[in-house]
Amino acid sequence: MNRIERTFKSIAGRAALIPFVVAGDPDFDSSRRLIQGILESGADMIEIGLPYSDPLADGPVIQAGAVRSLQRGFQLPDSMRLISDIREQTDKPLIAFTYVNPILQYGIRTFFEQLAASGGDGVIVPDVPLEEAPELADIARENGISFIPLVAPTSGDDRVRQICTQASGFVYCVSSLGVTGERASVSAHVESLVESIKRYTAVPACVGFGVSSPEHAREISRYADGVIVGSAYVRRIEKVAEQGLEQTLADVRTFTAELKIACM
Repeated sequence: MNRIERTFKSIAGRAALIPFVVAGDPDFDSSRRLIQGILESGADMIEIGLPYSDPLADGPVIQAGAVRSLQRGFQLPDSMRLISDIREQTDKPLIAFTYVNPILQYGIRTFFEQLAASGGDGVIVPDVPLEEAPELADIARENGISFIPLVAPTSGDDRVRQICTQASGFVYCVSSLGVTGERASVSAHVESLVESIKRYTAVPACVGFGVSSPEHAREISRYADGVIVGSAYVRRIEKVAEQGLEQTLADVRTFTAELKIACM
């Protein structure tokens, strides 16, 4: 049983809080402190977005976070070093969110071997088609990394069934069409999508894309196993430049505590 499975088992009865941040945003040391602060404030696990110049699934807030990181020269080996540094401070699951091209350029085996050696527990690759995912999933599994698939509102029932057969760690349920970003409300179709996932797999189903407030988290926690919050975190982190790291750290700690209560 890996850290992701252990975490879901240990929190049975409530939803997991899963924040998302961009690695190296706004710089290496600040990113490390912010991630540690989020985990210390109650997050159950965390998605660490590896900065990439063509983030197809990301909206403008997360794209801007990736640009801030890349402009400081942050590269994939720095992400591995960041994950390794955080692993020394926590036993909570660390999940990489990346795209297929960086993995191919880095080398598939090298990527997963280094992610495992750094202390990573899972990977999410939103732009890899289901038909081309088995090679990545197999090498991930060889290295003890959960390969976490996405299900979209447009995924038909048979497609959901096929995706669920590849799932490990959890199934990422995309709440709304389009790229990541804060939404005013949670789509009314998400609950039925989660129900569809649960018909085909016992792997936890977690909801992300557009989730931005404790109210959203409270609503999703009624029927999902986890709540993923991304842009709302990155939007707070972008304020480091104007209000400083310490105030931003305090803000993300408070936001995490509020979300955690909503997930209970």
